[in-house]
Amino acid sequence: MTALADLLRKQIKATGPMTLAQYMSACLLHPKHGYYTTQDALGVDGDFTTAPEISQMFGELIGLCLAQSWMDQDAPDRFALVELGPGRGTLIADVMRATLQVPGFHAAAELHLVEASNRMRALQAAALPAHDPTWHDSAETLPEEMPVYVIANEFFDALPIRQFQRDPKGWREVMVGLSEDGGLQRGLSDPVPIDALNNRLDDTVPGALIETCAHATAVVDALARRIAPNGGMALFIDYGGWHSDGDTFQAVRAHRPVDPFAEPGRADLTAHVDFEALARAALIAGCAASQLTNQGVFLERLGITPRAQSLAKSLNGDALDAHVAAHRRLTHPDEMGSLFKVLGLYPVDESPPPGLDP
Repeated sequence: MTALADLLRKQIKATGPMTLAQYMSACLLHPKHGYYTTQDALGVDGDFTTAPEISQMFGELIGLCLAQSWMDQDAPDRFALVELGPGRGTLIADVMRATLQVPGFHAAAELHLVEASNRMRALQAAALPAHDPTWHDSAETLPEEMPVYVIANEFFDALPIRQFQRDPKGWREVMVGLSEDGGLQRGLSDPVPIDALNNRLDDTVPGALIETCAHATAVVDALARRIAPNGGMALFIDYGGWHSDGDTFQAVRAHRPVDPFAEPGRADLTAHVDFEALARAALIAGCAASQLTNQGVFLERLGITPRAQSLAKSLNGDALDAHVAAHRRLTHPDEMGSLFKVLGLYPVDESPPPGLDP
């Protein structure tokens, strides 16, 4: 057990079982014992590897996609360039390098990073010494008076979810409580009708489990309320699908799945993203949403294969093998190419971001 586990057990004993969302929030963001406070998550020696860490090509193509969208919207002379959950800053650093020669882009861009962890902010500052970013605890404090161009790569999967199991008498929420020996375990609340889930009664049966993420739709609402009147766009890149169906809650440590309740604070906790819910939130806030597109298709449309071939000309041996493997990992349907999806937001009177269909 961990120090955080002891704190959670005491809380549950005092106030009763907690929701899965409360549990995830504590495990990931506790100021002293949380995962993002204490663990070196990214890379071969960490717990998982994201696309920007696999190859520079990913960030380069995202950067050029942003720049082309900026030019397609008449190149506004002032805009917020935003990344949600920037990790070590690798992606946004590659974006800035790839767009350096785009006339006027850097002069117009104001860099804003949404990051709750002070530890991660320090890593991002080290990766971006020349760009003077402004940090935000949430999307709610992003600028409201200018266009915003947003990247969110593997951001939404780490937001706290709630789980509900269909019952003949309504819905039973998945809760985190204590076993007889004092360990943390899942349980179910008593069944109650939940009006907000009435839309799922037609496509579920008793026993079916669905997931909701109020944090995610709130973030999308905040972004869409800026993009709709002012211009800009957003790219959401993550693993998931169009509709929440079943239990996708998982924990990963050292690149392997582990028990999410065994060592709170020491494993990454995630769930698949419900892109339908994100698109619906954007539409309600007045934005357009693109078709959901596989990451491999999106990157191919942006030109990843010609870029890979160009880079390969200066490589040989192990470096070339690693480069070829990185291209495959990002694009192949059996790897990240189909598991990861891309959704774009944009003003209703504009075209979707390059690589995406309306």
